[in-house]
Amino acid sequence: MTAQTVQQGELVTVIGLEVHVQLETETKIFCGCSTGDADEPNEHVCPVCLGLPGALPVVNEAAVEAAVKIGKAIDAEIPQETRFHRKNYYYPDLPKNFQITQYDEPICQSGELEVRVEGERRPIEIERAHLEEDPGSLQHVGGGGGIDSAEYTLIDYNRAGTPLMEIVTAPDFRSPAEVRAFLAELEEVLEYLGVFDAERDGSLRVDANLSIVEAAEADENGELSTEALESANRTEVKNISSHKGAEKALAYEETRQKNAIQRGRVVEQETRHWDESRGITVSMRSKAEEKDYRYFEEADIPPLQVAHWREEIEIPELPRARRERFREEYALGEEAASKLTSTKQVADFYEDLASEFDPDLAATWVADELLGELNYRDMAITELEDRLDEVARLVELVATDEITAKNAKEIVLRTMLDEGAAPDAIVEAEGLGKTDEGEVEAAVEAAIADNPDAVADYAEGDDGAINFLVGQVMQATGGSADPGTVNQLLRAELEE
Repeated sequence: MTAQTVQQGELVTVIGLEVHVQLETETKIFCGCSTGDADEPNEHVCPVCLGLPGALPVVNEAAVEAAVKIGKAIDAEIPQETRFHRKNYYYPDLPKNFQITQYDEPICQSGELEVRVEGERRPIEIERAHLEEDPGSLQHVGGGGGIDSAEYTLIDYNRAGTPLMEIVTAPDFRSPAEVRAFLAELEEVLEYLGVFDAERDGSLRVDANLSIVEAAEADENGELSTEALESANRTEVKNISSHKGAEKALAYEETRQKNAIQRGRVVEQETRHWDESRGITVSMRSKAEEKDYRYFEEADIPPLQVAHWREEIEIPELPRARRERFREEYALGEEAASKLTSTKQVADFYEDLASEFDPDLAATWVADELLGELNYRDMAITELEDRLDEVARLVELVATDEITAKNAKEIVLRTMLDEGAAPDAIVEAEGLGKTDEGEVEAAVEAAIADNPDAVADYAEGDDGAINFLVGQVMQATGGSADPGTVNQLLRAELEE
């Protein structure tokens, strides 16, 4: 196996990821405790997820089904038999002192996910994706709240036992920017599958392994052999919880290691913690090796035989395929198609609108107007789930020329989002009904009569003067006239 690399001076950066994804199930992976939000710490716990003696795990079928869906989405092999193991290590948020996970027989093997980088798409190899249980969560208190400076640490086991899918990539990344692009693509796919909620705190966490290798180790194609990678010291960066955070953490670590090498220092093979508040990585411990975890089979859980589920379980049209279909079916540009497929909810809403109105009008209103206003307010379309019919009604008002597009966007949509009012109520309250043709024509004639200087400028070839006259008409009609129609009427009058 080789890693794709990029040469920067005499050094090459190679990155591989372990992405931990919380699966959206109602209960935990090995017990019946709720995975929902808790009012208090240590509320959703039981003898199984607390690791009490004699408690036996039972596998959550919904978690296995979600894993198979992910396997299909990344075109992975689902083996005939998969099993669980115990990964032994001590950490305060792991009450059993071992984690039930999968080792040499994971549920998903040898997949890939394409990622777009600098306008080109290329595959990132996914070596494996396996099921495991999440540990609890730690809250560091005092001393600035950092893991290396806290006065003490509190433990909440509500998260312990939440089903996780760990997705392990090959060391195929060439830069921190590529990692960010991959995580965004992966999150889109998981959201489309309905197995993941990006809004849930801690729903996606990343451990990244980064090595700096001498460029001379690369072959003529710029690739590195397994031997070259294994001989290089690498650091594992933990506690990364966002796309942007991954890029920042790895950019820092890349610079730190290169600076050390250029000064003749040895890069230690270790695990480092990403301190987001300070924008640095700090040393946690020496890097553990596979043998340190003393894996052995989980005797309380029999092997799973679910390979046939790959054919039986259906998954929806995935983001990349939907983007391509939108471009072909609705004649959309690449940027619009990308925006309109950013989440399944956005894509579904667009298709609902495009079935009733002009697809270009629907695309403008969803991709530009609605998403633009939501992004400005740091809102997601899911927050409008019960009001999308009101947005559709607003588009209808524009499509049927009952209000102007300008008023629809600048007054109605913004008032809808800020105050929660319905579009028809806003139109009535603000008097935004479109001015009839006779009133517009009268306003045009008045603007020409009252502004002889602008008329003269237009006659002398100053086309910009028309914009002033349009503004006068719009002011006279309270903004309820259509600017395009006003422009046409003005030109017709002035050219007679």
